[in-house]
Amino acid sequence: MAKNNIRMRAGIRWTIGNPSRNGWEALRFSISGAWNLFGADADYAVSMNGVPIEQAQALAGDLPCAVQWRDCSGDLPPFLQMHMSPGMADGAGWKFAPLRLFPDQPELSLDNDCILWELPPALRDWLNQPAAGERCLLMEDVAPAFGKFSHLCGSIPLNTGIRGFPPGWDFGRALREVLAANPVILETEQDEQGLGVAALTLTSEPFKVRCDEVTICSPFPPHVTNLGTCGAHFVGLNAKQIPWDLQGRPATDYIAENWAKYRAEIRRKVAMGSGNQSDSRK
Repeated sequence: MAKNNIRMRAGIRWTIGNPSRNGWEALRFSISGAWNLFGADADYAVSMNGVPIEQAQALAGDLPCAVQWRDCSGDLPPFLQMHMSPGMADGAGWKFAPLRLFPDQPELSLDNDCILWELPPALRDWLNQPAAGERCLLMEDVAPAFGKFSHLCGSIPLNTGIRGFPPGWDFGRALREVLAANPVILETEQDEQGLGVAALTLTSEPFKVRCDEVTICSPFPPHVTNLGTCGAHFVGLNAKQIPWDLQGRPATDYIAENWAKYRAEIRRKVAMGSGNQSDSRK
């Protein structure tokens, strides 16, 4: 039996562009947390967009495990490029580039600012579903944010900071079906999230990580400022600037303070420095 009683070997991936300094540190913590949960019973990969791999490796720092680094700058499928507005914020569509990295394994996709230190029950159940199971995995959110796909996603708030694909599940086909019935142009990150949620819920009810287990953590309501029992998703942490202020201070200052408040505790929770760091550059 694999570590944490997981039946199948998972592939775990992160996709990252050129985030803030805290975003790079969050990636390091996120990889370390995943390594502590899955160890050598999983494969690990980071897809890069907009930063050379050697530079990204230096910014990520020492990692506890071997990680496959991949330049995904040109990996957004053409059928999705046709639906992306030229005016979309930098980085839109990266979660789809490429669609799958571990197509024959359960593939867990984490945002770099989503950090786990315990295994959420829904994640365990998703990994241990029958081999022929086709249920995906998502996490709960504090409010619906589905953009132009709101009519397809229902009223239950869901977030794509954690996504899980069963082995052999055709993500591209699901996206094409959603876009064929709703041929819109994606203009915001909410549109991007709505498309992802609509595709992952197209044929079956997903497993859901509860938002008390992995909190949507930021200083701005309706987000919360506490950690979850299993992890936290530090939304907004990657941004180098946000186009609004609060009480005369940039919004990014408040986000950075929230991260600084928990940084040492998270470092302890993910046991930074554990494992074998000697081959983390692969």
